[in-house]
Amino acid sequence: MHTQAVENYILMNQKYFPGEKILYLKERLYAIDEQRFSLLATVNLKDPVAILIVSIFLGSWGIDRFMLGDIGLGILKLLTLGVFGIFTIVDWFLISARTREKNFERVMALLY
Repeated sequence: MHTQAVENYILMNQKYFPGEKILYLKERLYAIDEQRFSLLATVNLKDPVAILIVSIFLGSWGIDRFMLGDIGLGILKLLTLGVFGIFTIVDWFLISARTREKNFERVMALLY
């Protein structure tokens, strides 16, 4: 893959991925062909800041977890109202990292 295209992709999207996995992602991107690289534009990356804001305002109803595809946890939070706020507050600290991890998993699924 072209070095400049990979560097641009990483530069533009690094906020969507865990910091410790950026180098691994970069290595995988260098190894793929251009056709597969063009498919990266179809991957729906979630913004960790946007998910955090949703979590702050609508987290008690599990909307943040539904947006990430964690349907089971979303239903649990909805039925228990975030265990009366405790699960919601814990999620405020965990949801951004979980969003980055989900984005990484989506991209890796496309690369393999």
